[in-house]
Amino acid sequence: MVGKIDARLTELGITIPTPPVPVASYLPYVVTGNQVVVAGQVTLEDGKVKYAGRLGESLSVEDGEAATLLCARNVLAQLKMACGGDLDRVVQVVRLNAFFNSTPDFLDHPRVMNVASDLMAEIFGERGKHTRVGVGVSSLPLGVPVELDGVFEIA
Repeated sequence: MVGKIDARLTELGITIPTPPVPVASYLPYVVTGNQVVVAGQVTLEDGKVKYAGRLGESLSVEDGEAATLLCARNVLAQLKMACGGDLDRVVQVVRLNAFFNSTPDFLDHPRVMNVASDLMAEIFGERGKHTRVGVGVSSLPLGVPVELDGVFEIA
């Protein structure tokens, strides 16, 4: 039987990818009590970097939005794995944190971050509304423009 969230994903035309393998010595997620903490997810697709560069330099705001969406899908992939494949277990998206590889004068962090926030609300409804932090940094692993992590409450 297909769960409500899987049905919602199908309705929205969203595919959750295979969870990316960590690129260093860390766990992709940790389940502790009723929380899942998902490690930073970057712009990996099929094991390769899909987006690289700096926002405000070699990448536009629209590129940043596409990169953030990919990171959000990768966060969801790790969350789904942590939930044993059942995203209906998600009680609340608690927090999203994003790091943007950007120039010092780049000011569109909120706009770029909204892609991830809006996706969580589209998928989970009220349970998808969350706190967040989005900051610009001078570099990120593998030269990616975005790294996104999250904290989720599960049943």
